[in-house]
Amino acid sequence: MNRLFLVLMLGSLLIIAGCASGPAEEPAAQVPEEPATPVAVNLFDGSTLDGWEIFVGDPEVKKEDVWSVQDGLLVTTGEPLGYLHTTESFQDFELVVEWRWAPGTEAGNNGTLMRINGEPSPVPRCIEAQMKSGNEGDVYSFHGMVIEGDPERTKASENDLVGKFVGVTRMEDAANPPGEWNRYDIRAEGGDITVKLNDKLVNQVSSVPMISGPIGVQSEGGIAQFRTIQLTPLNAE
Repeated sequence: MNRLFLVLMLGSLLIIAGCASGPAEEPAAQVPEEPATPVAVNLFDGSTLDGWEIFVGDPEVKKEDVWSVQDGLLVTTGEPLGYLHTTESFQDFELVVEWRWAPGTEAGNNGTLMRINGEPSPVPRCIEAQMKSGNEGDVYSFHGMVIEGDPERTKASENDLVGKFVGVTRMEDAANPPGEWNRYDIRAEGGDITVKLNDKLVNQVSSVPMISGPIGVQSEGGIAQFRTIQLTPLNAE
């Protein structure tokens, strides 16, 4: 009888203690984290070639004789054929490139290269936003990469230098005269690339292979100067 009494008393005390402590607190709701805001990165720092590598088509030519930094500008002599490319790879991004042909010199050929992949070659496998004087804003894909654009402005062909290629000519001429600065605003996202030249939309291509690769600028005839190469990654985690 005493044992039963003790058990009942203990049970009552536990019930009273539970009621006194109140209902269990619910865990605090977790606030979802804000997605990271993409930050623009200056790929060219204005004083060095840190973060870049040089490919020269002629192994007999010293790299530093083709690419250099002078008075805060990135400069290429234009010869021989080759390119400067980032050590990092990028797939989706917004890219700003400001360039001009050196004042007092003849305008030449050049290009902004994106999603570079495959083996290095004088013109690598990539997508190019053309900088050739008179063709600024054209978009090309080389060595079998395929892009699609307005059928009336699209052509496909093949040669020994760039293999099978597709070219989409620009919608309009928005380039400044040789010797003056030009600005590319390029957006590459998924399979789409849009190109603005001096604030005017000059090209759009789609079905672009979604490959992560370095960014590059060419050495292809003519003394070209660059003052800005800035990239903002998209879909940053």
